Amino acid sequence: MRIMDVTYLALISLVGTIVGTVTGFGTSTIMIPVLLLYFPPLEAIFLVSIIHYFGDIWKVMLFREGFNWKLIALFGVVGMIPSYIGASMSLNLDRTILLRLMGVFFIAYFVFLVFKSKFKIGVGNKTALLGGVFAGFSAGVFGLGGPIRSAVLSAFDMPKAVFIATGAVIGLMVDAARMYAYFMADTPLPSHLRWSLGLFIVLSFIGAQIGKYIVDKIPQEKFRSVIAAFLFLLGVKLVTVPVIL
Repeated sequence: MRIMDVTYLALISLVGTIVGTVTGFGTSTIMIPVLLLYFPPLEAIFLVSIIHYFGDIWKVMLFREGFNWKLIALFGVVGMIPSYIGASMSLNLDRTILLRLMGVFFIAYFVFLVFKSKFKIGVGNKTALLGGVFAGFSAGVFGLGGPIRSAVLSAFDMPKAVFIATGAVIGLMVDAARMYAYFMADTPLPSHLRWSLGLFIVLSFIGAQIGKYIVDKIPQEKFRSVIAAFLFLLGVKLVTVPVIL
């Protein structure tokens, strides 16, 4: 690849990690459509999953003030199995219609929150378990588990740092399961980008630090609204231009 191409992808990696740190999702949704311009789908998703995995590691390091271990156990452990199953199924699945339906759901969720600002998803063990199943399966099939995870976790009204750190640990668990499925399927890494993977990982750390600075500036009472706004933008994108992995 040309130096300009690598520079462009490095910039996308940085921006994606910033958004992902603030919202709990974003890296895959930003990077995968760009990488599909250069690489086959399987190579693109495997590369992004590695960068995404390191992004979660940085979030755990930067937001280590606290974790909700109960949610990690209920949400994350349960999510690993459907994540592996979804990743194994993803080779033979037409995702376009399902992605558009997911986009409609995110838009409807945002509109509902606008008119019912006090509404919250019922919190409890069942919510965490179901959230883990749906987010894990979505991560495996689409590479888009973060939005569902953030929508569910935001209902638990955790402090910002706990929300991000807890989501990052869950993301590490779910991503490990789907990366194992890709590895077992002999999914290749883009050969032209192996030498620049280290650069992308370093930039993901810088992006996580910038994201933490932004999060620190967002008032706690506005944080849930920020998550909802990003879900709306993602929903519009999925309806109009669905990500196909």
